[in-house]
Amino acid sequence: MGSDELEKVRIDKWLWAVRIYKTRTLATEACKAGSVKIEGTNTKPSRDLKIGEVIKIRTHNLTKTVKVVGLIDRRIGAKLVPEYLEDLTPKEEYERLKEKRENSIWREAETNARPTKKDRRALDKFKS
Repeated sequence: MGSDELEKVRIDKWLWAVRIYKTRTLATEACKAGSVKIEGTNTKPSRDLKIGEVIKIRTHNLTKTVKVVGLIDRRIGAKLVPEYLEDLTPKEEYERLKEKRENSIWREAETNARPTKKDRRALDKFKS
């Protein structure tokens, strides 16, 4: 099934294929949790996408806005992503995220890992 022949694709499959989520399961769970919206309304994972629709995706620290440019149901390389989505996320969102990361000493809380040597040095520097 070629990408030019597709008429409809499930939103969870498309989000995974264009590398917004690492696994299709994560994309499905995000849809169920209300983190994926089209025209301001929550979407079900089984909803079919149409070219031209604008999707808002809320991840950990970022609200990403993308426009569907092409339909695809198979995961593609990162270099090919712009052929299927247009990033409409305001620059302020990325700047806010960058600022938040720069102010953070510790890695993301979800890792539940011990601090690295770099983390310990940063903490020591912060304490002194």
